Amino acid sequence: MRKILVTGGAGNIGSALTAKLLETRDTEVTVVDNLSTGSISKLNLSDANLRFIKADSNNRQEMSEIMISNRFDFVFHYAAVVGVKRTQENPIMVLEDIEGIRNMLTLSKNTGVKRFFFSSSSEVYGEPVSIPQNEETTPLNSRVPYAVVKNVGEAFCRSYYQEYNLNYTVFRFFNTYGPNQTTDFVMSKFLARALKNEDITIYGDGSQSRTFCYVEDNIEATVTALNQNLFINDVVNIGGDVIVTILDLAKIIIRLTESKSKIVFLPPLKDGDMTRRQPDNSKMRMILQRDLISIEEGIRRMITHPDFRKQMHLD
Repeated sequence: MRKILVTGGAGNIGSALTAKLLETRDTEVTVVDNLSTGSISKLNLSDANLRFIKADSNNRQEMSEIMISNRFDFVFHYAAVVGVKRTQENPIMVLEDIEGIRNMLTLSKNTGVKRFFFSSSSEVYGEPVSIPQNEETTPLNSRVPYAVVKNVGEAFCRSYYQEYNLNYTVFRFFNTYGPNQTTDFVMSKFLARALKNEDITIYGDGSQSRTFCYVEDNIEATVTALNQNLFINDVVNIGGDVIVTILDLAKIIIRLTESKSKIVFLPPLKDGDMTRRQPDNSKMRMILQRDLISIEEGIRRMITHPDFRKQMHLD
């Protein structure tokens, strides 16, 4: 029986990861989350192989007790302060995650963890000097606290491998959306407003572009990397590669939901809202061996998914 720890496992990606891991019968998953942004309702607590512990992954003492008593084979460290607005308004809280990353790596090293999986972010690239953004060749040039924390986390992973031979894999997540995503993020926020016929607000003129990845593609890629021992001591972009402007995203959502919502423009954000973003996702495509779920198909799945509708109080 392999034992896996998922920190931040009550979040959008973490809960989907947990569900996927539990599909393998010889796997026990322990989820640690402080529920500051996650929700225990996203987890299937009736699964005998799932254990939930409310704890803060930045708290060394709490995590020491959990990791020493369990001796996990693999750790997915997905806990973090997330959301553009939240990270901008709480920069000190964001920076506190650095100590949590270091603690988790030290405890993993000391308790015999075989591989440490770290959730980094497309934010590390900052304002891109080239498109698409490649894991090896694109400079990491963002100075916002959230991106700095992720960059430092990546450096810690490389350093613990070099110093202690602790294997790692870094996933740089680009916009991943799914039915358990909160409205702190653009896709779910726009969808919730459209389904309620409320105004959709956009920062700036909406010309900033993004790519979007449906959570199933994200999880299939990351779990396959685990199960097939792929990209050990490497960095992998996880995201879609079809570019869409934020304004066009709002229009697509209004069309697919047949909404009466109007688009309202707000002043641009002062920092952290990059003008464009697109990953070189060739490594991810190599894992999946198929096309990714399209934006329109992903939106249709969101609209009809009972978990999303329940979360947004739509039914």
